[in-house]
Amino acid sequence: MYDVLELYARPYSEREPVICVDEKSKQLIRDSREGLTMKPGSPAKCDYEYVRAGTCNVFVAVEPKGGRRVVKVTERRTKPDFVAFIQHLLERSYATAKKVHLVLDNLNTHFRSCFEEVLGPSAARRLLRRVQFHHTPKHASWLNMAEIEISILDRQCLGRRLMDRVTARREVRSWQRQRNAERRGIDWTFTRRDADRKLAHHYVS
Repeated sequence: MYDVLELYARPYSEREPVICVDEKSKQLIRDSREGLTMKPGSPAKCDYEYVRAGTCNVFVAVEPKGGRRVVKVTERRTKPDFVAFIQHLLERSYATAKKVHLVLDNLNTHFRSCFEEVLGPSAARRLLRRVQFHHTPKHASWLNMAEIEISILDRQCLGRRLMDRVTARREVRSWQRQRNAERRGIDWTFTRRDADRKLAHHYVS
């Protein structure tokens, strides 16, 4: 916990970005019958019944102090999917960064060993040479600011009927472009001092 909180307290550095990463599963839903289109003075209407159309996964990487996020919709959230997402971040979005600090929870796909398993030891070592991992404590994934960004994404974009992955990708890309254009960041206020005051009775001496 102290490691993550100390990382969040550092001043913004374009050369050493702090990037919080997490994922969310999304249920895809189709209308069971055609809705009523919007008319002057009357909003569009859809039936309360729906048809399940499978699921998709949404990877979210947010740079809280840089006001930047990268979001990708995938079919699944397997180890190769996660590794491909991080590879995209490192080789394209943050190719010029000197060091990249990744904040992650303890999901089994979020560890260095997964990169070695998917890419092989040599390729994984080359890919991660600029990466420093910071894992939140178990049962404390709320310390990962990506959860805040996912909550906003859910309220503003995903929290409605999306019938397939093509639609989800289109809507997520539009949301991402707008958020990045506005440079929306996250103002984190929970400090080490707050942790000591509020959580000290949980600590083991």
